[in-house]
Amino acid sequence: MKKGLKYILLVFAAILIFAACDRKSLINEYKIISKNGWNKDSLMVFEVPVADTVKMHQVFVNVRNDIEYKYSNLWLFIGITQPGDTIPVTDTLEITLADPTGKWLGEGFGGMKTTETLYRKNVYFPKIGNYKIDVQHGMRGKILTGITDVGIRVERQ
Repeated sequence: MKKGLKYILLVFAAILIFAACDRKSLINEYKIISKNGWNKDSLMVFEVPVADTVKMHQVFVNVRNDIEYKYSNLWLFIGITQPGDTIPVTDTLEITLADPTGKWLGEGFGGMKTTETLYRKNVYFPKIGNYKIDVQHGMRGKILTGITDVGIRVERQ
């Protein structure tokens, strides 16, 4: 009996250690958007600390929307600025939030859905330091309602 209890405690301890440590993620952060909406001029700014210039990374964009969001997609303008630079490398990303029938594709329950999208894979960060990732919506209209949070996750491959 003691041997079985020892084994169970060892497995439980290993699970706790692995659950507590997410060594692959450099950042996994969300920014909350005002209940009044997301202004087209408003940037969501994320700082990504990079200490390893050898390993490749993946960058994910996460979006939370409520079911009152009136579009099936979301266009984003994303800028990445290296440490010491002032001009970002910019890109456009379309995230599909609902299928053609109107069914939400994200995970979640109730009136909130979360959609995770792989933005870039095999990303190489050539400089050590804090990279800045700016996210801005590219939808028509100045104020966008229904998007509640925008997040960035960067992880080592």
